[in-house]
Amino acid sequence: MDKKKIAVPLVCHGHSRPVVDLFYSPVTLDGFFLISASKDSSPMLRNGETGDWIGTFEGHKGAVWSVCLDTNALRAASGSADFTAKVWNALTGDILHSFEHKHIVRACAFSEDTRLLLTGGIEKVLRIYDLNRPEAPPREVDKSPGSVRMVSWMHSDQTLLSSCTDMGGVRLWDVRSGKIVQTLETKSPVTSAEVSQDGRYMTTADGSTVKFWDADHFGLVKSYNMPCTVESASLEPKYGNKFIAGGEDMWVRVFDFHTGDETACNKGHHGPVHCVRFSPGGKSYASGSEDGTIRIWQTGPLTDHEETKSHAANGSVGKVKVSVEDVSQKIGGFHIAEEGKTKEKE
Repeated sequence: MDKKKIAVPLVCHGHSRPVVDLFYSPVTLDGFFLISASKDSSPMLRNGETGDWIGTFEGHKGAVWSVCLDTNALRAASGSADFTAKVWNALTGDILHSFEHKHIVRACAFSEDTRLLLTGGIEKVLRIYDLNRPEAPPREVDKSPGSVRMVSWMHSDQTLLSSCTDMGGVRLWDVRSGKIVQTLETKSPVTSAEVSQDGRYMTTADGSTVKFWDADHFGLVKSYNMPCTVESASLEPKYGNKFIAGGEDMWVRVFDFHTGDETACNKGHHGPVHCVRFSPGGKSYASGSEDGTIRIWQTGPLTDHEETKSHAANGSVGKVKVSVEDVSQKIGGFHIAEEGKTKEKE
């Protein structure tokens, strides 16, 4: 029997230019949320389960390259080609802080405790902003060897992770010293890096390879060659038994984590896939493309074996059902822009 399944995604329209980054919030009391970055300069917030559009963050004057939500999905952050990183009220859409940079901001990430914002970009500088003292100058860590492509926090905010647009490798920085303590070598620039929900693995995409690293000892656990150049990969968060990858061939593929075998190939995008992410419960995953759409794919029913597996490996993840009405109440004050009418800006 062919193990591959044909999935029909939820298609989320609204962006007028390519979607270049996606980020899921953890599960909150109001459900979970999905934020997207696009070259149209206007990040969008959605119900992570249904894909329903909630609102658009208006204020950037250039392409938005990176977005994230804090742990409680109360604040959003974005990094843009307009030389700013902005922090937003995710309930109202208001700008809380706008941090000026000297060049394009390619990456941003909230710390786990939500007090700090990390940014990086063309300047080759990692900056840490204290959101409790936003008027204070940011802390700058040692200069990056190249233009920063992506950033993340790990080890309970004790370690920073970064990659460069123009050279291979993932750099791990000690937050206290501000120095690089380890470099994970890759042949090509790392375009996507994700720390697993349980903190065990780092998933990276470089060239046509997806790699999994031990997040504590930094050794290479698995490396799989992909059918094409991939831009993004994500590990299923609940059981860790599958991963997804997307790239230049416009398809979103699902692979077995243990063997690397392809188990599904989802077609539908009309341009290269720039970003893929699993939802926090692992029941769906999202992809963003050059075609300006986001597609949310269901992983399908779990097998009996998967259902009976212990949840302890990655921690139990409770999924809160949330209705459209609940979400509407949660974001009742959001400055809604008419869906699909975002004005295209250079």
